Amino acid sequence: MMIKVNISSEIVTKPILAEAILETGVLLNISQAHFESSYCEVVADVAADDFEKMNAALSSRGAKVRSLDTPINWDEDECVECGACMSVCPTLVFSLDDDYSLLVDQSKCIQCGSCIGMCPHNALSLKDADPA
Repeated sequence: MMIKVNISSEIVTKPILAEAILETGVLLNISQAHFESSYCEVVADVAADDFEKMNAALSSRGAKVRSLDTPINWDEDECVECGACMSVCPTLVFSLDDDYSLLVDQSKCIQCGSCIGMCPHNALSLKDADPA
């Protein structure tokens, strides 16, 4: 399952991800990491059975963790099938069918939001089910 870990500026210089991995023995597959001056945000894949262990370990170190279980919303009526979303999606959510119509595989979505900013018709959105 995909998770988002938010780390505040107060603890961003501490190795909390490494500590949590060593403490729990749970492996993370990091798909994205964004560092700003005031926070860090990491998107990673963790086995569903290990989510609670990893959540507890990271939360005890001051991070905010949530599961990413609300995929991208695609408004087919607004979409002009320009393919701009395809060019930025790191997990290949978007592809073209044989007739060049857009295909959307929401199961691949990691909620990075890259496609939203790229869409010229605002046909894509994310519903943040559990704001961090």
